[in-house]
Amino acid sequence: MNELALKYGCNPNQKPSRIYMEDGSDLPVTVLNGRPGYINFMDAFNSYQLVKELKEATGLPAAASFKHVSPAGAAVGLPLSDVEKQIYFVEPGQELTPMACAYIRARGADRLCSYGDWAALSDICDAATATYLKAEVSDGIIAPGGYNVIQIDPSYVPQPVERRRIYGVTFEQGRNDLKIDESQLQNVVSQNKDLPERARIDLLTALITLKYTQSNSVCYVKNGQTIGVGAGQQSRIH
Repeated sequence: MNELALKYGCNPNQKPSRIYMEDGSDLPVTVLNGRPGYINFMDAFNSYQLVKELKEATGLPAAASFKHVSPAGAAVGLPLSDVEKQIYFVEPGQELTPMACAYIRARGADRLCSYGDWAALSDICDAATATYLKAEVSDGIIAPGGYNVIQIDPSYVPQPVERRRIYGVTFEQGRNDLKIDESQLQNVVSQNKDLPERARIDLLTALITLKYTQSNSVCYVKNGQTIGVGAGQQSRIH
């Protein structure tokens, strides 16, 4: 399928709206449930890029919680402590897979901002993750498969040039394909050259998350989980 009609554009009055492939190829996604809108797909595509890169960089399952085309939280699938399970409202005895832990961490980073989020998973949405998602208020989820709303082809490679029209003017730029991985962490500039594995995971999580925020952003990370992503601070002084 080359084209998909959307529920509406950025606002309900902006109709018709659609996504399509200019080169005539098939879309890399299949809608399994519902009728997503324009911003839903912007959240879906941006969030999936983030988790795909995070999985490639760390080797761990990754998840993101997106709102308004920016990450409210992102995380990798490290185990949850008993205290974290209480903080993130995990039911006693609930099954926790690495994928479920990743999304629980991503969603729990800022539960207020994540309300009504779009979820993204690097791997198949398994039953454990779906069970946790069922209790949350979310617009949708994008993943390579499983209990899902939008299913994406994990082998899809986008065109190197991106275009967007605003006010009748076409913007064009090279896709942000900068690869963030362990090679960026080789030059340790402090006197202490010891960089533990957990610190490497945190740094990669922060750098990749910031790649998908807007300008003037700050990111705090702990245990492979963003615990605060500040995007779009208007004052360059404060």
